[in-house]
Amino acid sequence: MRGNQPQYGYAQPYPQTVIVQKKGGGCLRAFLIGAAVMAGLILLGSLLSGGGSGGGSSEDTDGGTTAAAAPTKRHAKPKQAGVGDVVKDGKFAFKVTKVEKGLAQIGEGFTVSRAQGQYVLIHLTVKNIGDEAQLFSDSSQKLIDSKGRQYDADSGAAALGLKDSNAFLNNINPGNSVRGILLFDVPKGFTLKAVELHDSMFSGGVTVALS
Repeated sequence: MRGNQPQYGYAQPYPQTVIVQKKGGGCLRAFLIGAAVMAGLILLGSLLSGGGSGGGSSEDTDGGTTAAAAPTKRHAKPKQAGVGDVVKDGKFAFKVTKVEKGLAQIGEGFTVSRAQGQYVLIHLTVKNIGDEAQLFSDSSQKLIDSKGRQYDADSGAAALGLKDSNAFLNNINPGNSVRGILLFDVPKGFTLKAVELHDSMFSGGVTVALS
């Protein structure tokens, strides 16, 4: 009888099979893990969306206001000058003091002048704010109607019929001021809008509303 061989008459034993019994808690564990992962994703999304909006604040991380949240400022339209306001052009400061319209004629006797349509008189003061004498002439001034049309002054009628016109080739020294009257002959259906005043025929001019 050999020690390495099995004895006759005995069956060789089979390997034992290990049976692992599945416990009923496996499904519950998988459910809890899935719920935890889902909750984590929801929390992460909430944090990301909250960080992007800045928690409703209009300030960035540097403490500055964001461009989107910055309020837009509306610049107020500059007020247009009117009767009684002082306006400047070149060496002259102008102030329109009164407007007359609807005059059929001016002057008396041999100096009378009759309008083709109607006369409009613009009373104003002119002051030299420069450092040398400047010539004031009514021929450099323009009257404007509601349609934007420009009208020249009637220098001849003003010189004859208006004693205090002072608007025809009047040389004004620095610091001095004169009272003058601009005379315009316009149609009877004329709608007055503004007068454009110049210190010379080459200046840019300044507009005074009269309507």
